[in-house]
Amino acid sequence: MSEAPADLLIVGAGAAGLTAALVAAERGARVVMLTKGHAPDSSSMHAQGGIAGAIGDDDTAALHAVDTKRAGRELCRASAVRVLTQEGPERVRELIAMGVPFDPELNLEGGHSRRRVSSVEGAATGWAVTSLLARLAGRTESISVREATNVLGLWVADARCLGVLTPDGPIAARATILAMGGAAALWARSTNPEGQIGDAIAIAFAAGAAVADLEFMQFHPTVLAGSRLLLTEALRGDGATLLDANGERFVDELAPRDEVARAIVARGHVRLDLRDIDRGRFPGLMAEIEKAGFDPATEPIPVSPAAHYTIGGVVTDLFGRTDIAGLFAAGESAATGVHGANRLASNSLLECLVFGRRAALAALDEPAPPSRLGPTPPSPAVRLASAELREQVWLEAGVVRSGADLDHLAASADPVASLVARFALARTESRGVHYRIDAPATDPALEGHFVLRPGQELKLEHWT
Repeated sequence: MSEAPADLLIVGAGAAGLTAALVAAERGARVVMLTKGHAPDSSSMHAQGGIAGAIGDDDTAALHAVDTKRAGRELCRASAVRVLTQEGPERVRELIAMGVPFDPELNLEGGHSRRRVSSVEGAATGWAVTSLLARLAGRTESISVREATNVLGLWVADARCLGVLTPDGPIAARATILAMGGAAALWARSTNPEGQIGDAIAIAFAAGAAVADLEFMQFHPTVLAGSRLLLTEALRGDGATLLDANGERFVDELAPRDEVARAIVARGHVRLDLRDIDRGRFPGLMAEIEKAGFDPATEPIPVSPAAHYTIGGVVTDLFGRTDIAGLFAAGESAATGVHGANRLASNSLLECLVFGRRAALAALDEPAPPSRLGPTPPSPAVRLASAELREQVWLEAGVVRSGADLDHLAASADPVASLVARFALARTESRGVHYRIDAPATDPALEGHFVLRPGQELKLEHWT
């Protein structure tokens, strides 16, 4: 290793990582960003619906908090929800000041009691926000981005993270933030880019960090059949309806996502009817639907659920700190407890903005690394997910699960697939996005967060 350690090393180039990079650079830090693929192909870039934030005249942070907790099924960490909803409006206003061309009208999405979702062209929010942040980062001299760089593991010595291990050698930094997205592409049917297979969970746990809430994978109810094209919840907020094989409505379209996803699975063949809504509010999305061979003006569109958002992840405090000194996590890689057992629609990009900023500020307080870093550990092999593994995870840890299937998946050689199954086996109830046909009731005794630390057993903790 010839170059001097960076002030801040960020793994991932989505909304959380870009936010952290810009915040740190504004304060004079030298930032290095690594991305597994090409920077534009992050989960944030594909996010559609928008960013929730209480900026409307009829809205408050307290009302947003109530809706977030209700969706989270009594499992949201109250302090994290308070941070998200109170700091959220300011983060949205910052984007407006930066020039994000939000639509003039706020959207209504499932689980929200107010129109509070800021969107761009109805369903192009992730692209608009992430591309703007990426342009700003690209114009910032103190931020360098290295694409197509696999992070194989963390460089940890004397209980402190010194950086990461890559195929081209180690990269050192005063502090490291994992903003690598989630694990939803480990499921065969997913809205996520193919590389989102839970690498942050795998490398952090292998290095000694705690992970939590891995049983909670949110499945988006309305994804175009045969594709990963998400049909945003804002469509249903504007009046789109779900129809079964008989052309009948069968569910409250604006119920929380877990309820809608299970109702669709129970019906089998389901279509989303867009004929009576103002499709002109969603020009980009309508073009994508037509490109896939469907005419939303004349026919309902076939949809089914797909793995969408990883609620669990690497355990952090409210400033992104993990169990390992010098190591932080933010966005979908982190488990702050803010989402409980089911994420409220459009809280994800907001989470990236709020907690990405907090992680950056905390990371800059880390002490300088030792002048002599010593030898680096050997690099692990690149982790891959075969089509067979993805299909197994889809079948055995899908929208509806059973203990027998989870037992089988727990024996998987893939560390994240195995962890998901172990967590899901421990939660012998159904709550939020986690539904077991062999334990369909909610158990008040399990109103907590399952946490696993290397070398220990799963433990139920109560976070405030």
